[in-house]
Amino acid sequence: MNKNILLLIGFGVVLMVILWIAPSTPPATAVKPMEQPTQTENITLPQILTEVKKNIPPYQSIFLETEQAKVDKATNKADSLLYNRVLLQYCKDSLHNFILGSYYLKNVALLENSEKNLTFAAQLILDSMMISGQPAVQNWLASSAKELFERSLQLNGSRDSSKIGLAACYIFGNLSNNPMIGILPLKEIVKNNPDNVYAQMILGLGGRKSGQYDKAIERFNIIVTNHPDNLEATVNLAECYELKGDKTTAIKWYETFKSKISNPAIITEVDNRIEALKK
Repeated sequence: MNKNILLLIGFGVVLMVILWIAPSTPPATAVKPMEQPTQTENITLPQILTEVKKNIPPYQSIFLETEQAKVDKATNKADSLLYNRVLLQYCKDSLHNFILGSYYLKNVALLENSEKNLTFAAQLILDSMMISGQPAVQNWLASSAKELFERSLQLNGSRDSSKIGLAACYIFGNLSNNPMIGILPLKEIVKNNPDNVYAQMILGLGGRKSGQYDKAIERFNIIVTNHPDNLEATVNLAECYELKGDKTTAIKWYETFKSKISNPAIITEVDNRIEALKK
């Protein structure tokens, strides 16, 4: 199924779209996706700036360079926070570039150092990571979100949502060769609270990502049993059954999903998927 469905229903991405993809005024020029580097660990601010400047007018490049120089020369927290905020706002309102904006979003959150702002910025960056199709960019965004979640947990170590977000960074951001670093904290959370939808969802998506469709289905079933209107779990059930080759059950869940939505474009897409499975 086309990933646009998941963009509409998953992990607060709607918020990210409102803030970055759908600005009040259209961009002066289209911004192409950042090219994927050959090594994930080589992504740096200069590289991101270079990629961004390939697709923007010279006057915007000059503004970026001028304001970044102010950030680099800032000698106190107040000035650093001010200049990073200016660049964050510029990325949002003029460049509409979330990748570069994530850099300044992280800087602002770290400088403000409040649990609320750290968590908000971390979740926004994590949401973007979850829908990125570029492994190198995913890794870079995951590292940024991880740093913010860890700082947030230093301020409030009891917040499960931050623990789950941190686990998601490991599972989906390729931060470690050991997937259990992310999985074990999630299992502990659902052991204590089986109805934690966020944790169950991340475990389900992690199972799907690793090809463990039966385990993923188990997690998504837990969600839809207690929350039958959860669209993301429903569509993931359909897709997992499709991926494991159970067309009959996949069609059942696609039909269930379709019955709960009203968007004509998505309904057409689901109908096409169902027809393809019937062949």
